[in-house]
Amino acid sequence: MRNHFIFIFTLLTITVSCSDGGGKEVENHWPYAGITYEIFIQSFYDSDGDGIGDINGVIKKLDHVKELGANAIWFMPIMPSPSYHKYDVTDYKAIHPDYGTMDDFKKLLDEAHKKDIKIVIDMIINHTSTEHPWFQESKKSRDNPFRDYYVWAQKDTIADYINKKTITLDSDNIRQWHDPGFGTDYYYGFFYGGMPDLNFDNPKVREEIFEIGRFWLEEVGVDGFRLDAAKHIFPDDRPEDNHAFWKEFRDRMTAIKPDIYLVGEVYDRKEIVAPYLPGLPALFNFDFHYTLIESYQKEDGMLLANKQKGVLDFYLDITKDFIDATFSSNHDQPRLLNSLDENPRKLKQAINILMTMPGAPYLYYGEEIGMLGNKPDEHIREPFLWDIKANDKGRTKWIEPIYSIDETVTPLAIQKSMSTSYFNHYKEIIKLRNSNRALALGNLELYEGELPKPVMAFFRMHKNQDVFVAHNLSDLEVRLEVPEDYQHLIYNYGMAELEGKQVKLPAYASVVIERED
Repeated sequence: MRNHFIFIFTLLTITVSCSDGGGKEVENHWPYAGITYEIFIQSFYDSDGDGIGDINGVIKKLDHVKELGANAIWFMPIMPSPSYHKYDVTDYKAIHPDYGTMDDFKKLLDEAHKKDIKIVIDMIINHTSTEHPWFQESKKSRDNPFRDYYVWAQKDTIADYINKKTITLDSDNIRQWHDPGFGTDYYYGFFYGGMPDLNFDNPKVREEIFEIGRFWLEEVGVDGFRLDAAKHIFPDDRPEDNHAFWKEFRDRMTAIKPDIYLVGEVYDRKEIVAPYLPGLPALFNFDFHYTLIESYQKEDGMLLANKQKGVLDFYLDITKDFIDATFSSNHDQPRLLNSLDENPRKLKQAINILMTMPGAPYLYYGEEIGMLGNKPDEHIREPFLWDIKANDKGRTKWIEPIYSIDETVTPLAIQKSMSTSYFNHYKEIIKLRNSNRALALGNLELYEGELPKPVMAFFRMHKNQDVFVAHNLSDLEVRLEVPEDYQHLIYNYGMAELEGKQVKLPAYASVVIERED
């Protein structure tokens, strides 16, 4: 594995000049243009020495989120669960004891809100754990009051709840039907046997879910929910029922908190994703993540720009009220540095692209220090490195890391003092976005002139500010003509230079040039 202590000192310089194109207005423009930081608490900061990250540890590190420039935090699941990842809930109205107490969480909310940081929590309602009391009751007998909270069928014939036809146990669909040990009755679990799907055809189940949402909004005080597996509330053959449920969910939640933020996980083509917008006004843009990586693999600069333009125009034809939740990595994909051949210049430029494109970007914890990680998922979620190991009292120990260790990742405390570190690069490009209205809120228009294949070039326009953005996604220097009247260089990465009517873009260089009236 490459040694990133060596790489980190060889990165190219950055110059930033922030215009006043939005200033404080843009910084507070969450959720439409703000930046959300995703945290897996278990790996973040251990405040009590038990080796597991906790809520009080997050409180200690809120200033890190603020310094980075993020406006909100999305927490991966925080509710009681038998698994390390906690995507199989046993109690929807409690905090996992490893993480702390509800009082700890309410204190976190207070402290975050004082710093103008919003809090979004993962809401896992497609399924529960098999250890949830509802399921424990449900499996007791066919006439148990909780039986219909889940989807059950008898051994000889399993009812296909989509088309109301009968299928046999040797069907491929049996992979999603699970035997709790009786040998007679099976329950449905889309993901695996430990996660039985809730039955949303049952009105009591829907009311239970609405009550859970009310609890977290009204009694606890969170700002919104990230809705896990939003496409799978009903089976794939019933998309209209999915759309209708999320519309009802949104209506019920906005009645409690009118400015609630809802972001959904619906991984599919834009034509499949778009009908979810009336219920889930923010949707994760998986195409952005995958096309960003593909663009580097093919050294095709406009591949992502064209894809993003098509997605945005498609959604805008449906509704003006949507939030494009862009991301370059998350807890389910390999760390970005791994996906980009462990090339530091690519990682820095990738965040440049994320922050100069439209959307409301998400940052995965640890990317700002160049953490590494690959499948299985546990090793994409390794402990954050706050300081060198001997000094890092808050580093978690719940897992033995194999990718993000002191020999491969420079800890945050060291990076803070290095002008060319990943962390300081992230801070600078986020500051540029937060300080320029066009980058945060502007429309996307593509550059239509001739371009070298590795160059991504586009315009961002909002009210009285227009900027031209260009990125060279190759290791060879390129040049291109700068559009007329764009002469004010406000961002320069990788030794890019503005030379009259041309811009010189060395390997993996980026520029942002403002139009002068």
